[in-house]
Amino acid sequence: MELAKVTSKGQITIPQEIRKKLNLKEGDKVFFVQENGSIVFLNASQVAFRSIQNEMTNEAGKAGFKTEDDVVRYIKKLRRSPSA
Repeated sequence: MELAKVTSKGQITIPQEIRKKLNLKEGDKVFFVQENGSIVFLNASQVAFRSIQNEMTNEAGKAGFKTEDDVVRYIKKLRRSPSA
């Protein structure tokens, strides 16, 4: 558990260990989310990436790709295509 103090402007310094765990760098943005009576904060970039992953779930299967080799073959075909 880490402790941080709120300044008169409502700012806090995120402890170094927490920044490391969330992979936060200077200028990164964070989301504050209320969950089960608590407030948690998340690295906004990681939230966006997870959202994209969730949206893409099962899309390869819908496109007819069964294995990673199917995807690789398709990419090679696209690269050979004159319009690529």
